[in-house]
This record gives sequence, C-alpha cells and structure tokens, in this order.
Amino acid sequence: MKTKIALVTGVSRGLGKDMAISLSKKGIDVVLTYNSNKEEAEKVVSEIKSYERKAVALQFDVSDIPSLDNFIVRLSFALKEVWDTDKFDFLINNAGIGATVPIVEVTEELFDQLLNIHFKGVYFLTQKSMPFMNDNGGVVFISSGTTRFSLPGYSVYSSLKGAVEVFAKYVAKEFGNRGIRANIVAPGAIETDFNNAAIRNNPQVKSFIASQTPLERVGMADDIGSVVAFLCTEDAKWINGQRIEVSGGINL
Repeated sequence: MKTKIALVTGVSRGLGKDMAISLSKKGIDVVLTYNSNKEEAEKVVSEIKSYERKAVALQFDVSDIPSLDNFIVRLSFALKEVWDTDKFDFLINNAGIGATVPIVEVTEELFDQLLNIHFKGVYFLTQKSMPFMNDNGGVVFISSGTTRFSLPGYSVYSSLKGAVEVFAKYVAKEFGNRGIRANIVAPGAIETDFNNAAIRNNPQVKSFIASQTPLERVGMADDIGSVVAFLCTEDAKWINGQRIEVSGGINL
C-alpha cells in the first residue's frame, strides 16, 4: 500500500502537535511546519518516528505571503529527499494565533495580521499546494466553535474563520473531480497554550466553560487530533464539504 503523506501547519505545540501524532498513529507520514520553535517541532518529529512513521519539520510563517513560493520549493525538496516523491496527500490548515480584542480596540495592524494568518495565508497555501497533491486526498481546515456562537473579543478571529468555512466548500466543489475532499473541524474551547493559555491560566473561565458543556469539561488537544486524523482515512471517504464541530456540545 502506498504511503500517505500529510502536510500540517503549526505543529510545534497544542492542537497541531496532537494532529501530527494522531496522523502518524493512523499510518500517515507527516511534513510539519513551525514558525519559530524549531526545537519543539523536532521533538514532534522524533515522537512521530517512534511510531515508525517518517516526518520532517520545515520553517514556515503562513502570514508571510511572499515566502509561499519558496516554501513550496523547500517542500518539494523534502518530499523528494525523504519520500522520493513530488506529491503529498493531505493538507491540514492549522497554524494560527489567538487575540481577544473588543471591536472598538481593533487596529488595522492587528486586523491585517490575523487576516494574513487565518485566511489569506490559508487561501494561497491551499491554492499553491493543489498541483502537488495526489488525487483522492483531502484538505482539512481548522475553524472555531465561535463561528456558531459569539464571544466578545473574537470579532476578527471568528469572522476570518467564517471565511475559511465558506472557502472550504469551494475547495470541495472545485477539486472534487480529482477526488479531493475538503472539510472543516471546528474546535470548541480547548485547554492548550493558545491565546496565552487563556483557559488553562484562568480557573474561573475554565469552570464556566465546563458548566456550559454537557460533558462537563473543557476540551483537550487529543479531542481534536483524532478527528482530523479520521478525516484523512478511507473511513471518511464520503465526508466532504462538512463542518464538524468538536466542542463537547457547548452552548447547545
């Protein structure tokens, strides 16, 4: 059976790390990207290799749109060197940052930063990846529960995630003739270091979120990675153009 390869962005920590490891447990090799934390990314590579899968870490700032072409070249070299191929199978658009800023305090600089990371970078990485993706692969976009319910301070972040959700449907529509599926995973509140560990560092916030969730807890990274990995298996071959919220049923 031909080895499947996934490209996962933002893998040095949190959700991306668990996604990469969950993929490896499904027998999928991983190209992972990191922005600045090379040491942590290499630890993830080592862990993936412990599951007898291949992995390589590449530096990539998804917000740096002019660097995209160079990244694709480096990706091509890595695919050739490690796997002796010029194609990969799955793209997981995960990289992101958090910002809780009321509408009246949003600056154009912050807006543009979040735009480049959460939508423009995602759009053009997906576009430029398509010629290098095998048919019958897939794209997974990481969105947010806050496209369904509103939290003060998330107006920019959540609006951009909403744009990604619409874009995912277009990817499903325009590349379906190649057997490429596109789906959205929308996490709820997850206890990681995302957004300055806003949940982990605030017991009252954590307790409130748990009280609003039927399963009576906040989410953990391994609640998300396994769902992303599932979408990259044959078991999910008929799931396409869907938004899958992984939130424990918060705010039903």
